[in-house]
Order: sequence, then C-alpha cells, then structure tokens
Amino acid sequence: MSKPITMNSKRILFLLIFHSSLFTLHSVLAQQYKVRSFCWERVEVTSELDAAPSAEAAAIVAPYKMKVDSIMAPPLGMSRVAMNVMRPESLLSNWAADVMVEGGTATGLEPADMGLINMGGLRNNMPEGIVRRGDIMLISPFENRVVVLEMKGTDLLELMRNIAAVRGEGVSSSVRMEITDSGELLSCTIGGKEIDPNRIYTIATIDYLAEGNDKMYALKKAVKRHETGILARDVMMESVIKHRVIDSKIEGRVKIKD
Repeated sequence: MSKPITMNSKRILFLLIFHSSLFTLHSVLAQQYKVRSFCWERVEVTSELDAAPSAEAAAIVAPYKMKVDSIMAPPLGMSRVAMNVMRPESLLSNWAADVMVEGGTATGLEPADMGLINMGGLRNNMPEGIVRRGDIMLISPFENRVVVLEMKGTDLLELMRNIAAVRGEGVSSSVRMEITDSGELLSCTIGGKEIDPNRIYTIATIDYLAEGNDKMYALKKAVKRHETGILARDVMMESVIKHRVIDSKIEGRVKIKD
C-alpha cells in the first residue's frame, strides 16, 4: 500500500517540476536563439553627450542630484595650475605625495622621510582655479587611509627598485631618483643623501600600498606601522583648506635616463 503524499513531499515534487520546467524552457530558448554576430564601438564619455539630455532620466536623477551636489560642491581653496597624472613624474602625484607627508604627522609623529602615492590611486585631474570637495573625492575615491611605516635602509633601497620597475610613482620632494626606461634604478637620494643601509627611515603612504599592492613589495618588510586612521582624501581636503592656494611643479624627482 502506497504512503500518502505529505506536505514536505509535495514541496519537493513541486521544486523538481519547477526546476525541470526551467531547464526545458532554457533548452528551447537556446535552440531558438543563437548568437550569429556582434559588433562594438568605443564611445568617449564627454560633455557632448549632454547636448540632448533625456527629460525622463533627468526627472529620475533630480532628487539624488541635489543631495550629491550639496556634498560635492563646497569650495575648499584654489589651485594655481591644473594637475594631471603621468609617469615618471607629474604635478598631481608630486602634490599628493607631499600631502602624504603632511598627513603622516596627524598622530604626533615627526614628518616622514618620504611620501609615497601610487599613480593608479589618483583617478582624476586637479582643476585649475577653484578646488571643490567633489574634485578631491574624484581624485581619491577609495577608502585608503594614511599610514607611516618604519623601514630599514636596505628595504628602502628595495622599495626604490620597486618604484623604478614600474617607471615611477608619486614620491615626495625629499626624493631624487634616476632610472632607466627599462625600469632599473640608477641612483637615489633621500633629503640629498644616499640611503644608509643601517638607518631606519619613515615612509608616509596609504594602507593599500603598505600591503605590498601595485608591486610595492618592499613595503611589506616594514619593521613598524603607525596607523593614522585618516582617509587619504580627507588629508588632501585638509591640505587644500590649510594652504588655501595649492601649487605643484615638475622638479626632477624621478628622471628617466637613456
């Protein structure tokens, strides 16, 4: 005598039928529709795309835009020049690396021997003229926090070779490097002096790099790490507010020699 079908059995049977139906439907659709060809094109996102905005889309975005504008629009200060990012040295990376040194003093530490920021972490250019909160948020959109690392001179030399291997990163004004186009370190000084293998140096950077990311492997060898708990973008904003007018120059911090 067969047993009556219980509620749990009914549920299991329903799920089996449901999934079986989905599989059958997928199989039918797969037979009916096949990819025969595809094409693509690269579309540059510029202000020209705003020439004929969609009224429907604008209506949807409007309430959110007001909130975003209230956060992004407040002015912080001025920039004498527009700053971009490029290797081996650039205006924006120079400014940002110097700001890392400023940020490293937030917990009462002395200014670091060197500031370091990765080019890939600077995601937008600094405008000439008014610098708004939103400009800095676009430049540094990640949740990276400033840290100060203590490193042996031998490991700092390895870090310089890491920087040379990627053909330059953002380094502070205390640094002078000469590298080859193939990524070899030719010479390096900190504060006008050659690196002492027996000395402990301090490097102000971001936690992302401190973990050895972006091929900055030597940073993982730090003998001590000081956490500031401050976001890199907040340090940048504070620097603009503090100085009111910011500036940057190409100084030969990282030079490529043939």
